[in-house]
Amino acid sequence: MARSGLTRRDMMHRAVSAVVMAAAGLGATRTQAHVSGRVVVVGGGFAGASCARMLKQLAPKCDVTLVEANRAYLACPFSNEVVVGARTLSQQQFGYHGLEKHGVKLRFAFARMIEEKAVILDDGSRLPFDRAVVAPGIDIRFDALAGYDQSASEIAPHAWKAGPQTELLRRQLDAMADGGVVAMSVPANPYRCPPGPYERASLIAHYLKVHKPKSKLIVLDAKDAFSKQKLFTKAWAELYPDHLEWIGLSAGGKVVSVDAQAMTLKTDFATIKADVINVIPPQQAGTIARNAGLADQSLWCPIDAARFESRIRANIHVLGDAAIMGAMPKSAFAANMQAKACAAVVIALLKGDAAPELKLVNTCYSLVAPDYGISIAGVYQPVDGLMVDVPGAGGVSALEADHNLRETEAQLARGWFDTITNDVFG
Repeated sequence: MARSGLTRRDMMHRAVSAVVMAAAGLGATRTQAHVSGRVVVVGGGFAGASCARMLKQLAPKCDVTLVEANRAYLACPFSNEVVVGARTLSQQQFGYHGLEKHGVKLRFAFARMIEEKAVILDDGSRLPFDRAVVAPGIDIRFDALAGYDQSASEIAPHAWKAGPQTELLRRQLDAMADGGVVAMSVPANPYRCPPGPYERASLIAHYLKVHKPKSKLIVLDAKDAFSKQKLFTKAWAELYPDHLEWIGLSAGGKVVSVDAQAMTLKTDFATIKADVINVIPPQQAGTIARNAGLADQSLWCPIDAARFESRIRANIHVLGDAAIMGAMPKSAFAANMQAKACAAVVIALLKGDAAPELKLVNTCYSLVAPDYGISIAGVYQPVDGLMVDVPGAGGVSALEADHNLRETEAQLARGWFDTITNDVFG
């Protein structure tokens, strides 16, 4: 019974994806053959790279330039497996040769500013555009949590951007003696990847259970409710009763300050000392979005979700983690879907047509153990400028399921990662 439930949900994902592609005009490549214009895409993550590639696929005559500071992209999905030694960081690294093969021009540089019709690079050169797409991801807010600054992150890593921080946290876990305490601080919404901290907590608990069974993880959370909560907490009770303790907001879980030198986290009610500390701090839209005046007082970018266009500046679209997208979460799957739909919107606007009507899908997979996966799916449409849930269209993994089903979802998660990275960068 549980297995058939997974099949129906998987079929729903595929069906909705097909509807999304059709609604966004992503299959009608022939009708776009004569569209031309200059589009500059800033940011080469799942959103920016997907959008640049789809723009060239839909309108080969468009002049599309991708501006990205790094020559290789380090993916955050599945980086929690790097933290616990199940993957290497090199397996998270992807280049941009695939985009270049599709005709996307590449500029490896920092985007310093965006003028009315040009992106200004750090060397002062200008990239004129008819439409710009900004997808800079997130920056860590080092001013938001007392005691937690850039230097503190070298002792108590956030590891919320894949790279050296990921490997630092991995080394600290490996070096910790059995019987040690790991503490994790989780911020209030919004932040990149809503279920990400809980997947990380699960995999760290699994690592401790296998390699350091006298050790324990304490999760201090600035909220009482989180994505896939019933699925996570059920799994924790079954798999990690002696290795994972979650403390929510109402129980005093909100961290108010960090003392990295003393290796302590302070809440309103207690001071927790640990051997390894992972602080996931509050976040904000990436630097170029803020420098370009695309973010409001929330430090995120308000957009009209029907067009992905900034509510602050005309002719600029904002995608992915940096945008205020309503009910649609900040995830790689969501960024990829938004990017493809935005490409169709941009081409329609370049033609002088109305933007197509949109329905977008998102699925978030999480690993609770290497062979134990869970997921949540949603379908979204723009209403009054924000993405809202389509009633009855989403769903989560069955709360009661056998091991075969959980193992199948773990395999689906890995298959999804291989598929999306090939789709974006291959």
